[in-house]
Amino acid sequence: MDRRQKKTRDAIFNAFTELLAKKNYNQISVQEIIDAADIGRTTFYAHFETKDFLLKELCEELFDHIIDTAMGLPHGHYHYSCGCVADSVFLHLLRHLQENDLNILGLLSSENNEIFLRYFKSNLKKLILSQYADKGLLKNSRLPEDYIVNHISASFVETVDFWLSGNMKEDTEVITEYFLAVIEPLLKD
Repeated sequence: MDRRQKKTRDAIFNAFTELLAKKNYNQISVQEIIDAADIGRTTFYAHFETKDFLLKELCEELFDHIIDTAMGLPHGHYHYSCGCVADSVFLHLLRHLQENDLNILGLLSSENNEIFLRYFKSNLKKLILSQYADKGLLKNSRLPEDYIVNHISASFVETVDFWLSGNMKEDTEVITEYFLAVIEPLLKD
């Protein structure tokens, strides 16, 4: 992607996240995104097929960043403060949620969050595969790997929901510890 394309894409992301801070996802039109980004309709559709596709890309950007950071690729910050690198990806993700990067909290807590949750879970599964399954950190058991990955993903989503419904009173480190305690029986020592 050349600089001009990246600049346009960033403008669209910024416009979209600014709108998400003010409105529910379902209330935002493509025209509003176009106007806020100061681009043409053709330009928007050259980058994103639909508003839902923009949402998908927004979610993928967050998870790509977290996976890249876990693999040691530079991104300007380093969130590892847990003992185990694989475990810290969840702490890193929770910190992004706490900082409300890309207005993710609004998407998670919105009334019509099914689309975002689908993308969130899909990317979360990729994260779990790259940080646990692909590294052989899941216990061999009678359960299929895809079931375990799905279970860990659902547990994380429920952990985030618990944290959000409690107004994020607990520190990200504490919530990470809660989550890891729940999935520990599925992981190798």
